[in-house]
Amino acid sequence: MTVQTTRVTELVKRFGRNHAQAVWDAGPCPVEAVHQVVSRTRKLKETSIRTILRRLEQKGYLRHEEKGRAYVYRAVEPARSLAARAVRQIIDSFCRGSVEELVSGMVEAKVLSKGELETLEEFVRSRKGGK
Repeated sequence: MTVQTTRVTELVKRFGRNHAQAVWDAGPCPVEAVHQVVSRTRKLKETSIRTILRRLEQKGYLRHEEKGRAYVYRAVEPARSLAARAVRQIIDSFCRGSVEELVSGMVEAKVLSKGELETLEEFVRSRKGGK
């Protein structure tokens, strides 16, 4: 791996989620729109944004279509679906495949607030057909 490739990989890891989030929030959008959103919090050149979006596309998170000379990027799947797959990987890797172990660990570590626990409880009850 070259120094340049390593830098790009680090950028994708560090900033890629923000770029994908811009596409999830805005819907299909050109590079310039992503640059406007990301540049509010990060000072990156548009060429860097293009590189990161291309990398996210190579990893399967985004797709593009050409509209004139512009690339318009869109998310392959909703952020919620991607998050669910990422959590499944965490469960499989760190919790021996047990959702209960993950949730109980989050409760014990006080990751969830009382309000979040109540919301989850209501959600589970509604799915089970309970009160």
